[in-house]
Amino acid sequence: MNQILLFGSLFLICVHGQVVEKCRTDTFPPPEDTKLPTVVVNLNNAPEHRWDDAIKPYKEDIVELIQTITDNLNKYVLDVADVAFDLLLTTLPQPYQSEIKGVAKALGLPEGQVALYNIFYELFTVCTSIIGEDPKGQLYHARNLDFGLFLGWDNGNDTWLMSERLRKIVVNVDFQRDGETVYQSASFLGYVGLLTAVKKSQFTLTINERFNKEGGFIGIYRWILGDRNSKWMGFLTRDVMESAKSYSEAKEILMKQELLAPAYYILGGNSTGEGVIITRALDEVKDVQELNITSGRWYLLQTNYDPWEEAPFFDDRRTPGNICVKQWGQQNVGPKSLFNVLSTKPNLNKLTVYTAVMSVRDGIQSWTQNCKTPCTPW
Repeated sequence: MNQILLFGSLFLICVHGQVVEKCRTDTFPPPEDTKLPTVVVNLNNAPEHRWDDAIKPYKEDIVELIQTITDNLNKYVLDVADVAFDLLLTTLPQPYQSEIKGVAKALGLPEGQVALYNIFYELFTVCTSIIGEDPKGQLYHARNLDFGLFLGWDNGNDTWLMSERLRKIVVNVDFQRDGETVYQSASFLGYVGLLTAVKKSQFTLTINERFNKEGGFIGIYRWILGDRNSKWMGFLTRDVMESAKSYSEAKEILMKQELLAPAYYILGGNSTGEGVIITRALDEVKDVQELNITSGRWYLLQTNYDPWEEAPFFDDRRTPGNICVKQWGQQNVGPKSLFNVLSTKPNLNKLTVYTAVMSVRDGIQSWTQNCKTPCTPW
């Protein structure tokens, strides 16, 4: 029955299009109970134990979420996956390999299942990211993280089962060393990579999946065959947060490093004009779009499709997003306007788990989202 309802909704999208509404102006500030809690990860601790304290209060919810993933595999496939991802885990770079092993131990789950959970985010993330510069030169970076497509539909709550469970375990993470914040992120507990992050006073960074025929499966296949020159998308983000000391240094790394999956890296800095969308293939840069205030480009918006191509009619978040950003105007760039843009359907949809707003001055603010029916499934 759930599958019939799901495919019925997909059919309606194809026939009638997405659920679109007028640009919202009334969603900020969001309810206090949607604000993400903050956990601390101490980078001075051994990788195997860095996540112990953060995971403990959320253990049951994380286990339930990973069960949602494994429930989509039959027993034979799951048995094979356990062995395959156990082996894959031994090839992952440090410290991430040890962190995943530590997470598995803290959760009481097979290491292969936690490795599978981490790799899911390399392949199935749908997003919208925006960078805007206000008239004073202050940069703001916002994003919706949409996840859970085709991983079970909860008819009782009219939403994706995976998205529903992710809302229980999404937190802000304060990565500290020697008692000082090194960088911050919004993240799903149990996942050790980064998709949304800020290094205060320096730069902000989000990753959007790039829907492309040369997808992440090709990169993973290369990795399995022994090619270790490429970087895992979420691990590269953490590497950049750890090592890069400036916007320009982060930009250079993101443009040159070989990747396992095609992606859009959306990077913001601390000075006027420092905003860029880097369209990446596995081995090369396909396109670079940058802020240019003198030519009137005061914002950048990226979904999951190449900027030079039309977005598909069944998933055009770009056009409504652009309309709403322009309606607010440069004079209103800030947390209020960007949150409202990202809270307007279809950028807000049934897959949307959280919205984050960042700046190098203020760090990160994040809130869970839950799109009420009528609402596009994605």
